Amino acid sequence: MTEQIDHQLDITSDVCPMTFVRAKLLIEKMLPGKVAEIRLKGSEPLNNVPRSLTELGHEILSMNREEGESDTGVHRLVVRKK
Repeated sequence: MTEQIDHQLDITSDVCPMTFVRAKLLIEKMLPGKVAEIRLKGSEPLNNVPRSLTELGHEILSMNREEGESDTGVHRLVVRKK
């Protein structure tokens, strides 16, 4: 089942802590139940952004590496606001 994406954010050119700050600001603007797709890369953002959003109570639906990318390359994180 594929989730409908309501919002998109590309933070692949940002570094921590701005990656989480930008993701959090997007989530705060969303209505509960809406879904965001966030493109991110780098070991810190890949670890910190999903963990921090989960700690805030949001649901991580998926996180998948884009085709042809390395383990720390561009990933797509899909999250639902609670």
